[in-house]
Parts: sequence; C-alpha cells; structure tokens
Amino acid sequence: MARSSLLHRFLALSSDTRARVFGMALAVSAVCALVVSAAYVTLSPRIDANLAAERSARLDAMIANLPGLQDLLLDAGADNLESVIVDLRTGLAAVNPPDVLDSEALIASPETSTELSPVDDLAGLKRRPDFAEIFLLSSGRELVLAIFPVYGQGYQSTIKAYVALEGDLNTIAGFTVTEQGETPGLGSKITDLTWLSKWPGKALLDEAGALKIAVVRGQAQTDYEIDGITGATRTGNGVSAMMQFWFGPNGFGPVIDALKAGELR
Repeated sequence: MARSSLLHRFLALSSDTRARVFGMALAVSAVCALVVSAAYVTLSPRIDANLAAERSARLDAMIANLPGLQDLLLDAGADNLESVIVDLRTGLAAVNPPDVLDSEALIASPETSTELSPVDDLAGLKRRPDFAEIFLLSSGRELVLAIFPVYGQGYQSTIKAYVALEGDLNTIAGFTVTEQGETPGLGSKITDLTWLSKWPGKALLDEAGALKIAVVRGQAQTDYEIDGITGATRTGNGVSAMMQFWFGPNGFGPVIDALKAGELR
C-alpha cells in the first residue's frame, strides 16, 4: 500500500520538477539496461556462431590462397590446422581479442594499434595493429607449419601476403601475394607463380642469426635472398621492407620467440 501511495505521489509531480525528471531518467535507464542484457543473453550463442563462421571463412580463404598448402594439409591432416589470435605487444595469445581483425579497423583506434616511429616503420604502416591471426599446422606436438599475414607499402600500392614458415620457424615454405596494385607487367609480377616459386627453401636469418631475408637486384647469391624482378626494383624493396618489419621485433619476432619456447602450443 505504501509503495502504491509513493508511486501515485511520484506520478502526481509536475513534469518539470527535478525529482520527476531524475526519476523518469532512472526508470528509462533501468529498462534499457534490462533490454540490452536480455538481448545479449538471447543473441550471445548466435554471435559466437557468427564469429566462428567468420574465422572458418578466413581460414578457408587463406588455405585457397597459399599454393601447396592443400597438399601439406592432406599429408598432416586438416584437423591439425588451428588459428591463434596473437597480441603483438607480448608475442602471446591474445587474452581479450577484438571481434574484428581487419588491419584498417584495428589501426583506426589507438586502443588496438601502436604508433610507429619513422625508424621502426620499415613497411610504411604509420600504425601497427596490436592483434593478428596466425595459423599453426601441427603433427602431434610437433609444429609443421606456421603461417603469418604480412602487409606493407610497395611502389604504387599496399601489398598484402601470407608467409608460411617450416617448423624450424626460419625456413620459408611458401609466400603468396593476396592483394597488390603494382605496375602491370612489372611490379605486378610478384603474383607470378614463377617468382613465387623462388621463395620456398629460403631462410629468414643468416648464419649469424641476423634477419636478412630480402629481394635483391639481379640474381640471388645466398639462401636468404630472392631474385629481383627486372624493372620493379621499388616493388622488390617494398617486399623486402615488409618482410624485415613483420619478422622483426615490432612484428612477429616476439610471436616466433614464443612459438620456439612452446608458449603458443
């Protein structure tokens, strides 16, 4: 009875009184919070399913774009391929990864990206996303293949690619370009299978352990050099810078260290 009387007195208040305005705002906030909570509980399974489907689609696209990966999967078993969202700030698996892993979306926010100094910004990114999705192919407890997404500025465009490393995390198993807008007939030859076939077997590091993988002018002379493309020196330089950045300390370097230490498997 007392509650009913209190409600009637509240409703009888003038609409421009502070008590009435505050009470209505509080009531609306409570109802909105209840609706949002109910919607989250109801839609959460669907959201999780959509995220899983999106990740599966990205995995399928990556497999389709990397020449020779299908054969490796058939040999080792496709069930052994898993995706891991890593935090590039720590090199470890992300604790609270973002739902969207698009690099442009990540670098749009300072909360999910890191500003690079001119000295560190080898690939011309300006900001580096703090999260990335890598793919690991294992046989039992043994790492067979690790696949990393990389991108950077070429001569006329942003070049995006995947790099697959063998289980030693130094030998390149495959390199494939998924997006580029370089000069047709020159820089665009980075998508030719003849040039891509020069990558498998090359090494990221030299004998002293220094990161040396690079596209050179002319013919390669060492195990960490890739033949250049005639007339496309700047595109080759862009690919070299991209590799130097992403497999260095500001890219996947800490992730590779964690993989070698068994902290991601």
